[in-house]
Amino acid sequence: MKFDIDNCTLCPRACHANRTKQAGICGGRDTIRCARAMLHYWEEPCISGSNGSGAIFFSGCALHCRFCQNAVISAEPYGKYLTPERLAEIMLNLQNQGAHNINLVTACHFVPWVIDALGIAKKSLHIPIVWNTGGYETVETLQALEGYVDIYLPDFKFFSPETAKHYANAENYPETAKKALSEMLRQTGKPVFDGMLLKKGCIVRHLVLPKHRHESIALLQYLAETYGTDQFLLSLMSQYTPMQQDEQFPELNRRITKMEYYSVLDKAQELGFDGYLQDSSSAKEEYTPDFHLQGL
Repeated sequence: MKFDIDNCTLCPRACHANRTKQAGICGGRDTIRCARAMLHYWEEPCISGSNGSGAIFFSGCALHCRFCQNAVISAEPYGKYLTPERLAEIMLNLQNQGAHNINLVTACHFVPWVIDALGIAKKSLHIPIVWNTGGYETVETLQALEGYVDIYLPDFKFFSPETAKHYANAENYPETAKKALSEMLRQTGKPVFDGMLLKKGCIVRHLVLPKHRHESIALLQYLAETYGTDQFLLSLMSQYTPMQQDEQFPELNRRITKMEYYSVLDKAQELGFDGYLQDSSSAKEEYTPDFHLQGL
């Protein structure tokens, strides 16, 4: 795939920014920008394992969810500029520290340069590459990643266009995420493990939001009817934490209740999903990393 960064359409926003001269909607220019590289212990157990996942957090994001837990790096001009060569070195450093995988967090808007870095690092990497994404990806961009990515870790945030528009001004999110997930599953196939660690496959994450349990249940029903329950692992998350009070969206100013979460959990179990389920103790601010350029 040829990337046209002076008329950018890397993400579904297709803002057509000339990124050699200005930032796109994502906040990205024509150079990789990252906020931290670290051994991350709070991903799903088959990703973090005992040694940690080699997480690299990229700055900026095209989605701009109102409830973003990492807004300090996704919505603000924060981070360190890196060359593909330096990014490759960071990947190898994380591998040398014992990371079970290289976990690229929200890197969609830097795909051309990430592919360059992977092309360099892959010669010496012997651990899987994880593509950790909000699920808002074009099929064309994902196809460019085929052969580089071993594990896809997408969110499936919204099931209705109305909710997606309300919280992310992205009415096309549900349809986009459906197409993206189909492409991810085409590339990886069913989950493949080496002991307790995932080596290839897809984990679909869904964060249950306050007052949206019925939408979450509808999403689970769709996933089961469309793909079955053995094509990917489900990660059903209860960790929603209001990072600040939002007068425009008062329903987001609280954590989800046990009733809300367990009603969705019951549906997941009824449908026969395999994967990971969080308890309410995961809804803590300390589970959000401190972004201070460490490891870059």
